[in-house]
Amino acid sequence: MNHEIVLSKIIEMFNEILIFVAGATPQIITETIYALAHAKPPVYPDEIYIITTETGKKRIDETIIKKQILHLMSQELGMPPVSLTDDSFVIVRDMGGNPLNDIRSKEENEAMGDVITSFIREKTKDMNARLHCSLAGGRKTMSFYMGAALQLYGRHWDKLYHVLVSPEFESNPEFFYKPKKNRVIECKMPDGKIKKLNTKDAKIELAELPFIRLGSKISLHGKGFRELVAESQKEIDTATMQPQLMVNLAERILYIGNKPIEMLPVELMVYTAFLKQKTLHCKYPERQYCLDCSECFQTLVDFSSRHATEEMAKDYMKIYDGHSFKSEEFLNKWSNGIDTGVIRQNISKINRTLKEQLQDDTLLPYYSVAAIKKYGSSRYGVRVEKDKIKIE
Repeated sequence: MNHEIVLSKIIEMFNEILIFVAGATPQIITETIYALAHAKPPVYPDEIYIITTETGKKRIDETIIKKQILHLMSQELGMPPVSLTDDSFVIVRDMGGNPLNDIRSKEENEAMGDVITSFIREKTKDMNARLHCSLAGGRKTMSFYMGAALQLYGRHWDKLYHVLVSPEFESNPEFFYKPKKNRVIECKMPDGKIKKLNTKDAKIELAELPFIRLGSKISLHGKGFRELVAESQKEIDTATMQPQLMVNLAERILYIGNKPIEMLPVELMVYTAFLKQKTLHCKYPERQYCLDCSECFQTLVDFSSRHATEEMAKDYMKIYDGHSFKSEEFLNKWSNGIDTGVIRQNISKINRTLKEQLQDDTLLPYYSVAAIKKYGSSRYGVRVEKDKIKIE
C-alpha cells in the first residue's frame, strides 16, 4: 500500500471540524459548507465552531438559525444533517468577561487574537481531528488572526480556506447557497435599481490557501498571540542562525550543527568551562532566551579560582577517559587555581580553531569566546543561546 493510499485512509478516519470567523455576513458559513460538500472528495462537518462577537451571534441567530437555512440546505442537497447550537459559538470577551459587540480598539483586537489562537491551539491537540478553517468572514484582523493561528499550530492535514462567490451574490442577504432548483432573488444595484438574479447563475468556489506550518518545527509556550509571535520569531532566528552546539568530552570533539570541531584537550576543557558558565550559572533562568544578555560573562580571575579549576579538572578527567591521574596532575600543577595567562592563551587558540574549522563568519560571533568591558573590567563568555548547548 503506497503512501497516498495510507494517507487517504487516515483522512477518512478524521473528525471533520469547521471553524469560522464571522461578523456581519453569516452567508460565508453556509457557502463554505456548500463548497466543501461539493469538493472531491466531499467534506461534511462533524462539528462547527464560529468565533464571533455578540452582535455577530445575533446576526447568525436571526438568519441561519431562525430561518433553518442549514436544515433546508442539508435536506435539499442530500447532505448529512448540520446544525448550530450555543456550543457552536465562541464569543470574544473583554478583560472583565463581558461579551464584545464589535472589534474596534487595540485591546479588543488583541482579545480577538488571543481567543482565536487559544481555540486553534486546543483543537489541534486532538490528533483525530482535521480542521477546516475559513477566514472569509469578520473584520480583516479576524481573518489575519485565523491564518496566523493556523500557521502556529496547524498540522499537515489541517486546511485554510477563502470562499469565493459571484460578485452579484456576494453578501446578498437573500443568498446562502446555490439551491438545486433555480430561485429568483432581488439585488439592489449601486444606482438604486432592483435587479432580479437567478441562483442558477451563482458560482461558489473554495480557494484552499497554503500556509507555513510551524507547530511541528518549534516549541511554543506563550499564551497571548503577541507573545507567541515574538517567541516564534526568536525560535526561527536562533534555529537558522545558531545550530545546536554539542560537546562530547569522551570523544574529545564538539559539533556545531553537523560540523565536527576538533580541539586539543586543554582547549576543550577551557571552552567547556565557558559553556557551562552559560548553562549552569545563568542569572536569569526564567528567561527562555539569552538575546543580548551577557550577565553570565565573568572575569578571567573568576575562571582561574580554585573552585573553577576543580570543575575544569572534572572535565579534564572525562576527556582522558575517566583516568583520575590526569585530573590529579592538573590540580597539582595549578593548586591555587589555573593561571589567567594560560586561560587567555587558550581563548586565542580556541577562537583560532573555531575560525579555521567552522569556516562560517556568520556563526563565529555566537560560538567564539568574546570579551566585553563591563563593571570596569573585561569579562568573557559565549553568545550562543543557552538552550542550544548540550554537554555530554
